[in-house]
Amino acid sequence: MPITPFHMGSGLLVKAVCGRHVSLIVFGFSQVAMDIETLVRIVRDDVVLHGFAHTYLGATVVGLVSMVLGRPVGQAILDRWAPDPRSAFESWLRGPKLISWPAATVGAFVGTYSHVLLDSVMHSDMQPLAPLSGANALLGIVSLGALHVGCVLSGVLGALLMVMAFMRRRGAG
Repeated sequence: MPITPFHMGSGLLVKAVCGRHVSLIVFGFSQVAMDIETLVRIVRDDVVLHGFAHTYLGATVVGLVSMVLGRPVGQAILDRWAPDPRSAFESWLRGPKLISWPAATVGAFVGTYSHVLLDSVMHSDMQPLAPLSGANALLGIVSLGALHVGCVLSGVLGALLMVMAFMRRRGAG
């Protein structure tokens, strides 16, 4: 199933560690952009569901598109979200008024490259190093269950670290 929430676990963890240096909303945009190819291939009933976009070369192209399109789309979404001025947490969570180009770039490329990495573990039609190699050395390196648990745990850890960062900042302020 394309566009699963499992990919967002790594995004939450990266956001917790890198803070304002990564845009989580552009990361999410890139996840959806990556799986447009898969969704189209499912609708067409193709045998291979993970093609060019699911290679590191393709992820670079999707990352560039996600950076350029995801930043204004993400900005429009954030501009419509007015945090409750009485809620320090909502204001902190909202972050800076503008998504910076560096944060959009990190969000887009961490998003697309992590997507290829995670999908390489579970999808037999993946050729992440194409056109240089048709091999997929990561296929089955861990079980599907372990992969999903790892994604969920990274999301939970990321969310906890974000709350701890807020608490630490609130205590210092």
